Amino acid sequence: MAGTFSQIYIQVVFAVKGRENLLQKPWRDEVFKYMSGIIKEKGQKPIIVNGVEDHVHLFIGLKPSMCLSDLVRDVKNNTTNFINDKKLTKKKFFWQEGFGAFSYSHSHIDNVYKYILNQEEHHRKQTFKAEYLEYLEKLEIEHDEKYLFEWID
Repeated sequence: MAGTFSQIYIQVVFAVKGRENLLQKPWRDEVFKYMSGIIKEKGQKPIIVNGVEDHVHLFIGLKPSMCLSDLVRDVKNNTTNFINDKKLTKKKFFWQEGFGAFSYSHSHIDNVYKYILNQEEHHRKQTFKAEYLEYLEKLEIEHDEKYLFEWID
């Protein structure tokens, strides 16, 4: 859109169905690169994509012409097919329904980038559930835990 200027930075978080530890280290980076490619193909800017065995963080520069839900749907659908077609897991791979989306100002890009980059180190100290609930509380997002991800404790 000519004459449209924006600065929208969104962190998207979503989990493997049942929060299973299926994103294994030997091929996880390949999946994250694939996700970055999907984001680029949709005309958006992948700032960083990273995660651990049971969930993923996407940090995206989003253009206002793109519906975030459509982008996340496409990333999830395409990576599900990629993982299953390549038989990267012993059983059928699925993402959980839903996602978290958190917006940031330009001044926060570096901190969010570093946080996402260091996911493995971070999750040695804090569970995904604790991390996700902390986001919701810190950003004052109303929620009911029974509607959140399928927690396996």
